[in-house]
Amino acid sequence: MRSTIERSYEDAKQLYAKHGIDVDAVLENVAKIKISMHCWQGDDVRGFLNRDQDLTGGISVTGNYPGAARTPEELRSDLEKAFSLIPGKHKVNLHAIYADTEEKVELNRIEPKHFEKWVAWAKEQGLGLDFNPTCFSHELSKDGFTLSHPDPDIRQFWIDHCKASRKIGAYFGEQLGQTCVTNVWIPDGFKDVPADRLAPRQRLKSALDEVFAEELNPAHNLDAVESKLFGLGSEAYVVGSHEFYMGYGLQNNKLICLDAGHFHPTETISGKLSSLSLFADGILLHVSRPMRWDSDHVVTLDDELLEIGKELVQGGLLGKTHIGLDFFDASINRVAAWVIGTRNTIKALMRAMLVPVEAIRQAELEGDYTTRLALTEEFKTYPFGAVWDYYCEKTGVPVREEWLAEVKAYEREVLSQRGV
Repeated sequence: MRSTIERSYEDAKQLYAKHGIDVDAVLENVAKIKISMHCWQGDDVRGFLNRDQDLTGGISVTGNYPGAARTPEELRSDLEKAFSLIPGKHKVNLHAIYADTEEKVELNRIEPKHFEKWVAWAKEQGLGLDFNPTCFSHELSKDGFTLSHPDPDIRQFWIDHCKASRKIGAYFGEQLGQTCVTNVWIPDGFKDVPADRLAPRQRLKSALDEVFAEELNPAHNLDAVESKLFGLGSEAYVVGSHEFYMGYGLQNNKLICLDAGHFHPTETISGKLSSLSLFADGILLHVSRPMRWDSDHVVTLDDELLEIGKELVQGGLLGKTHIGLDFFDASINRVAAWVIGTRNTIKALMRAMLVPVEAIRQAELEGDYTTRLALTEEFKTYPFGAVWDYYCEKTGVPVREEWLAEVKAYEREVLSQRGV
């Protein structure tokens, strides 16, 4: 006998089929999507190389919910639990400070060997890995500058770190058979209005040229650069602005990263995707939820996330866009944060696939804006939830809020045993 979920799915299929939407094909396409889930939600961006360092670079994690991962083993355990509650096979996004090694190693000396345990685990789990150099929370970044630092020795330290990070990314891609995206973000900027806006950007351009000088196999590693409008401690001026990195990325064939929290509080990234796609070979997204500033709240199924999903799906941009998450909330269960954010991101993409986009486009071309608006609004209440429930059941993960009970049990049995 069919379950209630199966019956609801079959009913939904019939409704969508009236508008030419093949729901079974939609599920096949959704299953191909890989979300890069960020490891730093699990331990509040502490990492394992310099755990005694204070967070710098405008990064602030608020809350003291118990159970943060303290070791690589604990972090991997938490990631496994989260992935067991999320449909599909995805990726993990690592920062350099998450090296799993007993060796005391500086950031400019990290090597693939310091991440061998991560690669072995990813192979076992069937996951891909992405990577990021960590240009913050370090003795040589405490004055707020790294790749654009006026001191050539400090600048060279960060250049060497980014070079080393690219080689680690290539190692990930080669070992796992999934291209690694290695993303460069730096916090460099001034709290107050600078006397010279040009010179730091000249230094940054020169540093990046050196970082990217060695050609790596694009099947193994793709480079990305990430901008920001402002940060805590760099409210007046950020060296790596959107304009800087858009120009640099397009000129040098690098992925341009759009982070949902790195623009003006009233500015969104969904509207930028179509324009950027015309000129860039690829795009990297950091899906987050800013609240008044780049506060990296857990991703909810809000209007902007739905718009991002719509632009990626209806614009045919999924093939050239790498989707990663970037939030860190220590006020709630950290595993739950991963599950909520990742499931919501997949939901947004699925929902965008369950819209009769060709009919709506045709109405627009004909100037029939009444039909455009009517169909757009009516499909907001079509039974998308029934399709999502079936997808979860079909892929063997909890349906609806059933996953929460598993997280609560994991908290009682594992997280609560870790102490403060």
